Amino acid sequence: QVRLFESGGGLVQAGGSLRLSCAASGRTFSGYAMGWFRQAPGKEREFVAAISWSGGNTYYADSVKGRFTISRDNAKNTVYLQMNSLKPEDTAVYSCAAGIPPVQSMGVKSWYDYWGQGTQVTVSS
Repeated sequence: QVRLFESGGGLVQAGGSLRLSCAASGRTFSGYAMGWFRQAPGKEREFVAAISWSGGNTYYADSVKGRFTISRDNAKNTVYLQMNSLKPEDTAVYSCAAGIPPVQSMGVKSWYDYWGQGTQVTVSS
């Protein structure tokens, strides 16, 4: 069992930045790939970014590429999502997830076994 706890969400103006954190407890954190997903009201949960267990490989949705950066610190059992140049369309509940997806499925939510409760990010125009 892996428990995940997100923090760092909030209200920010367009063009601003936020850094989300996801702290893990339970089973060996470093054995899992980690992903960030988001869900806006009335929309499906969508992939944002993912990082391999070692941190050596990262993956991004086209909509956030060049603006968001995912990273992890296995010594601290924490994964981060640095979000820059935020846009109103980035407004959503952001959730982190842990799993062991194959490389070609790093953005597929059904491959992730453990999920956090989510943190709200609101970007005002």
